This record gives sequence, C-alpha cells and structure tokens, in this order.
Amino acid sequence: MGQESFIYSFVARGTMVLAEYTEFTGNFPAIATQCLQKLPSTNSKFTYNCDHHTFNFLVQDGYAYCVVAKESAGKQLSIAFLERVRADFKKRYGGGKADTAIAKSLNKEFGPVMKEHMQYIIEHADEIEKLIKVKAQVSEVKSIMLDNIDKAIERGENLTT
Repeated sequence: MGQESFIYSFVARGTMVLAEYTEFTGNFPAIATQCLQKLPSTNSKFTYNCDHHTFNFLVQDGYAYCVVAKESAGKQLSIAFLERVRADFKKRYGGGKADTAIAKSLNKEFGPVMKEHMQYIIEHADEIEKLIKVKAQVSEVKSIMLDNIDKAIERGENLTT
C-alpha cells in the first residue's frame, strides 16, 4: 500500500473542523466537509464512495473523524486509522481543549499526529489486516458460543464447570 493511499483527514466537533491534514491538493476537503454537514450526530460509521475514493467517517460523542482514501486502501484499514485517531485525540484533548477549540485551531498540534497515524497504518497494513480478521473470527466464535448457551438454557440443561 502506497503513501498516497490516505489523502486527507480531519477531526471535527459537530460540523466545525478542528484539525486537518493533507499533503495533496484537490477538492476532497470541500467534498468531505459537505458530507460532514449531512452526517447524523449519533455514534456510527459511514463510508461514501466518489470517483475511486472513499470518504470514511467515524462519529462518536459529538466528534467526527474523517479520512479520504483511495478505494484500494480498503474500508477496514480506513476504519482502523479512524479508530487510532479517535483514541489519540480523546487521550490528548478529551474533556478539555477540544470542547472550546475554534475552527482549525488544532492543525499545528494534531495535523502532524494524523500524518504519523497515516504512515503507521500504511507501514503495518498487513499486520492490521490480519488482526482485523482474527478479531472477526473471535467475534464469530463468541456469537456461536453465546447462541449455543442460549439454546442449552432454553432446553433447561444445567451448565456446570
């Protein structure tokens, strides 16, 4: 996966972009901001496709995290990037500076951090994809086990260890 896989990223409070990062020129910041205006405020994940690019959003606790990526980067790696950015942003600014920051006032501080996260995801893409697959398998096994326990309880079986 190449360095150009992730093109643009931002963190916003509501619809106000607090920090953004890109090394490229284009209309993707304007498109991402238009998408931001239409996002619901509920905690969720969204991906929009446009012209061989994905606009990926993670909305949580009043903040929106966005990354614009080439389609070839894949949705899972984009979401992994957003999760890293969200965790780092909350650790640095949670309950403080971010709640009162004005538009783009965190660019100088947090822009380079988003660049580092982009580089990390790109450099460790194979390991991250393997981890995502293992997590999915664990989740599937957990779901099957819970389903089997529910069926056993319905049959009235005693569960002993």
